[in-house]
Amino acid sequence: MLHPDKGPISLKPWKKECRCVFPDCALHQGVTLTVTVNTSQTQVSEKLVYTNPGGEGTAAQNFSCFIYNVHFMNCTWAPGRAAPDDVQYFLYIRDSKKRERECPRYVSDSGTHVGCHLDDLSGLTSYNYFLVNGTSQTTGIQFFDSVLRSKQIERYSPPANISVQCKPSSCLIRWERPSAHFRLDDRDFQYELVIQRQSRTQPPEYPMRIEVPGDSQNQYIFPSLEPRPKHTVKIRTGDARDAQDPRWGAWSRPVEFGSEDPDAGVVHVYVLIVLGTLGCALALGCLVKRFLRRHSLFQPVPRIKDKLNDNHPTDLQDVWEEFPAGAGKAEHEEVVTVQEVDRAPVSG
Repeated sequence: MLHPDKGPISLKPWKKECRCVFPDCALHQGVTLTVTVNTSQTQVSEKLVYTNPGGEGTAAQNFSCFIYNVHFMNCTWAPGRAAPDDVQYFLYIRDSKKRERECPRYVSDSGTHVGCHLDDLSGLTSYNYFLVNGTSQTTGIQFFDSVLRSKQIERYSPPANISVQCKPSSCLIRWERPSAHFRLDDRDFQYELVIQRQSRTQPPEYPMRIEVPGDSQNQYIFPSLEPRPKHTVKIRTGDARDAQDPRWGAWSRPVEFGSEDPDAGVVHVYVLIVLGTLGCALALGCLVKRFLRRHSLFQPVPRIKDKLNDNHPTDLQDVWEEFPAGAGKAEHEEVVTVQEVDRAPVSG
């Protein structure tokens, strides 16, 4: 068999029976079967071309399925680009034990089936064959098929019981691994944490993203010093077996830790510091003022000048010379002579 995706597939009839059974594979793109018969004289080959009957472009497209919350599965698809308006699609699932069932609950858009919901996955095996065919009154509808492994289409639930325990220098974040529909090892999981600081007065900071492997004992130490601002942490689970597409599940609810209002606390500290500084300045000013006032009440008594013991005696000649000339005896001064006269006796 020549498969368009897998290339040549060679099988031999079992116990010389004239039939051959191939494992499940997608056939919607068509295949070419080549049967070769070897005899003692010659070799005979015959080609069998298997095509997908129906109008080109009428098959369902964008088909995908995923398992979620351990017990549920959703499959979705879209009508083909050339599908007629009256097209109707149907989904059939066949497990590895060849047990087949139709979708129990369709999801419709304008009357056309575009999805399927299953709440009973007990019939699923490690891999399953999905077939979407269609009908129409006007034209033939091509089918679409796919083989999906259950472990590769599961979206894991968020981790459970997330807790945060803080110390003065760090916080320990712990969680429990989620349940899965199929049994998996711890190394098959990986986790992504988003830690973001919360603030009422500042715009939110860019969140911090951390990836933690599944074998890390489901914990992460977040460095954070006290006083610790308010933070939130949320976690989601992915598949570590596919590095290109971890197929991340839904986020957990945010868990808060740290101060309820760190910005207000910081403001209060700043206010206390400013008020304390102003108080100290006022107290110091009052003490200085009081000191200066006390010293102004007790002025020193002036000392009597001792001319005799003065280190710089006064030069009398110099002092005398300082007086002006007119201050002494005048050059022309009149002398008045008073002569005493005897008084005569008075006659009777």
